[in-house]
Amino acid sequence: MIIVTAAVRVGEDGRGPMLAAALEHCRRSRTEPGCIAHNVHVDCEDPCRLVFVEFWQDAAALRAHFAVPASRAFAAYAREKAIEPPELTILEAQTIKI
Repeated sequence: MIIVTAAVRVGEDGRGPMLAAALEHCRRSRTEPGCIAHNVHVDCEDPCRLVFVEFWQDAAALRAHFAVPASRAFAAYAREKAIEPPELTILEAQTIKI
């Protein structure tokens, strides 16, 4: 399984439009093959910082997601609206039964 965490911080005036775009992106992404979960959260300490948490079946599914034109457009929009460099972390995980 692949876990992606990301965050983007926008100005106060860009918060609403960015949140709307992020929700649309997450909802669309959830319909893609291999997407287990794709969510956006508002940082409790900084409401202008949106945090994404995604779970993908495998690296191929994530690569396919990054290739979707709507995903590329959302990433470009997020970079354009960000007031500091967005964060992105991609982790490979395995489930262990204890």
